[in-house]
Amino acid sequence: MTIEQVLNNFYKLPAPSLELLISEMQEVRFSKGHILLESDRLERKVYFLAKGLVRAYSPQPEQDITFWFGLEGDIVLSMRSYVENVKSYEDVELMEDSVLYGISIEKLKSLYLRDIHIANLGRVIVEGELLKMEKRWISSQLKSAKERYEELVEESPALLQRVPLKYIASFLRMTPVSLSRIRKEK
Repeated sequence: MTIEQVLNNFYKLPAPSLELLISEMQEVRFSKGHILLESDRLERKVYFLAKGLVRAYSPQPEQDITFWFGLEGDIVLSMRSYVENVKSYEDVELMEDSVLYGISIEKLKSLYLRDIHIANLGRVIVEGELLKMEKRWISSQLKSAKERYEELVEESPALLQRVPLKYIASFLRMTPVSLSRIRKEK
């Protein structure tokens, strides 16, 4: 995806606003395994994922706990650092070689003050991320392991092809053995 496609995925910016925002971004490329964002660190950048796949997780002694995955067209950020200007609680690892466009949170927020369309983009992004988090939380509380797996298959089938099953299991809040059993039932 181009950066224009990624941004327009969230909110269609008028050409001057789009050009202004892109002029402040830097394209970065990282290899699979790179840790893009780190827990217990104040993250100062927001990234837009043009190519690749990321996972956000919390390192734990027995096993990492995966919170979310990001695919092409997604935003990658520590919401905690972005909103509260405090240290992040998750690590974000690239699961594939990736192309991202980064901008500092400080610069992005200054653009919000300069351009109402860019401010609206920021609002729409945060609203979308809030809805995703709410949906994940409700799903984890109200649905069975099998229902959560079926929902993932329906909504994000590409993840099953691109992500190791141990991370899928963690994301779905089940053991790899339970995930394997559910997959065999299909």
